[in-house]
Amino acid sequence: MPRTIVTGGVRSGKSTYAEALLSAEPRVTYVAPGPVPDPGSDPDWAARIAAHRSRRPATWTTVETADVAAAIREARTPVLVDCLGTWVTRTIDDLGTWDVPRDEWQDDFFDRLDDLLGAWTASEQTLVAVTNEVGWGVVPSYPSGRTFADLLGRTNQALAAASDRLVLMVAGRPLELP
Repeated sequence: MPRTIVTGGVRSGKSTYAEALLSAEPRVTYVAPGPVPDPGSDPDWAARIAAHRSRRPATWTTVETADVAAAIREARTPVLVDCLGTWVTRTIDDLGTWDVPRDEWQDDFFDRLDDLLGAWTASEQTLVAVTNEVGWGVVPSYPSGRTFADLLGRTNQALAAASDRLVLMVAGRPLELP
């Protein structure tokens, strides 16, 4: 089955493009790495999530989970994961490791990445993942910013290597990468 990574900067149109790739499918499992924050704690985030939900067909099932690998394994429809940056953040949060030297927990992170990659490669469904391209983003230069950029970059590279298509979104326009 086809596997596609859609990457780009913030507000590049990558989520909209990814949704369009699956728009002909009557049913899709939309995986939101989470848990998604309580809408009352971050009204801007809640508004963004509401806007994304409102444009998806009612026949799409939304799964908010920290275990994206399990959601992919359990899906019986095409899957859209939006987004890998949130998965990296949630995984680091779950490991409780933002302020701990990385050599004390990186094996746990990479075990989870291997699990995600295993689900990605074994799935018999069409898969699309949205991710931020950290090479172009503004990433804070303090340790947790560098940690995030490094781990998301490695996550992007691993899934892109196991995918059939890589699309870079620039100003709402898709560029197919070899």
